[in-house]
Amino acid sequence: MEIHDPLAQRILLISALYVFALAAFLGYQVISRVPPLLHTPLMSATNAISGISLVGSIVMAGGNYPKLCTILGFIAVVCSTTNVVGGFVITDRMLRMFKRKDIAKKD
Repeated sequence: MEIHDPLAQRILLISALYVFALAAFLGYQVISRVPPLLHTPLMSATNAISGISLVGSIVMAGGNYPKLCTILGFIAVVCSTTNVVGGFVITDRMLRMFKRKDIAKKD
């Protein structure tokens, strides 16, 4: 879907920037009020959100869109995949810190 009207394009851009700024502000406000004890579970839960962005980027890369959108979709797939894999690796490392020493030696 392409919009050819310059006024509609400007309105769409301003609306998208407004939503982005509002999401960034609300995200910062929510995260800054989380107690330190809950940081680890919160970080693990963000992997699910990263997975959703991965699905969205796959749709963008594989859809019948202009070439620029496909290239940006591919870059988004690479970045989202890196984010998901890195999140699970870090979560695994954090969970290893909570293993008891006698159980860890048997593995």
